[in-house]
Amino acid sequence: MKFLDRARIFVLSGAGGAGSLSFRREKFVEFGGPDGGDGGRGGHVFAEAAENLNTLIDYRYQQHFKAETGGHGAGRNRTGAAGKDVTIMVPVGTQIFEEDEETLIADLTEPGQRVLLAKGGNGGFGNARFKSSRNQAPRRANPGQPPEERTIWLRLKLIADVGLVGLPNAGKSTFLAAVSAAKPKIADYPFTTLAPQLGVVRLGPQESFVLADIPGLIEGAHEGAGIGDRFLGHVERCAALLHLVDGTGDDVAGAYQLIRREMGLYAAHLSDKPEVVALNKADALTEDERDARVAELAQAAGRQPLVLSGATGAGVDRVLGALMRIVRNEAGEEGDANDEDGWTP
Repeated sequence: MKFLDRARIFVLSGAGGAGSLSFRREKFVEFGGPDGGDGGRGGHVFAEAAENLNTLIDYRYQQHFKAETGGHGAGRNRTGAAGKDVTIMVPVGTQIFEEDEETLIADLTEPGQRVLLAKGGNGGFGNARFKSSRNQAPRRANPGQPPEERTIWLRLKLIADVGLVGLPNAGKSTFLAAVSAAKPKIADYPFTTLAPQLGVVRLGPQESFVLADIPGLIEGAHEGAGIGDRFLGHVERCAALLHLVDGTGDDVAGAYQLIRREMGLYAAHLSDKPEVVALNKADALTEDERDARVAELAQAAGRQPLVLSGATGAGVDRVLGALMRIVRNEAGEEGDANDEDGWTP
């Protein structure tokens, strides 16, 4: 299944049915009078968050959604049938914007959450509604109200416990594949991952969290370089971050600072998220090189980084333990997010 996190759709509610202009005419009924029924209500258009969806790919192939028109009223005071509603199912974490892509209509963050996008028109009154002592034979009936139509944008921001960030080729996909059942594409060139990937990390029967691999960010991502601003949108939903730095790079401090700067320029609150910093690809370094890189990264990050190798699995357990403690802490459970020692899977 392809991943799509942005879609433009058109929605149209149902028009209300027309009221009926009718008079009762029956043998042996001396005074028939008006008996035109009301028209039915037009169908509404809703959006609802569904837990089993994680992409907007369906809306690449269908962009128009139209609810049913209300039925017309009829004689003998019969009301028209209400039009059927249309419900658009979207993934949890979907934001709905007006056509200008700036005015937020709704943010669906919980499964089953619904929002009305277009209200169906009310049905028109039949002539039975207008009878009175002064007008006993009204020849008047209302048409139904017109429908509502609007063009909207759907923007998905994945909801995950932990977001995996770093420069291209930092080893994020390798790490995700090593700790979960996800099967991201892995290659020895940058920008292998073109869309966010989700994986569930299970540490025990009652301990697990969702890890999101955010595609590699580059300088200028907050301004839309590449499609980095869309990737940064997924980081907003994460409770914590795992910042992987390529230990084989020439400037590990600069790599760390670049990502932090881009996140801060995109949204200031991203810099306040709990973060675990880890030096990756330790298996490709000598002991002296590893110590030098760790010291350089510690000075840039203001904390001691963890050391791991996604390829060999060395140090991975310790990183997962630190992340699990942060997830528990953010959920209000017991556990010290800063305690990095003594954890075993």
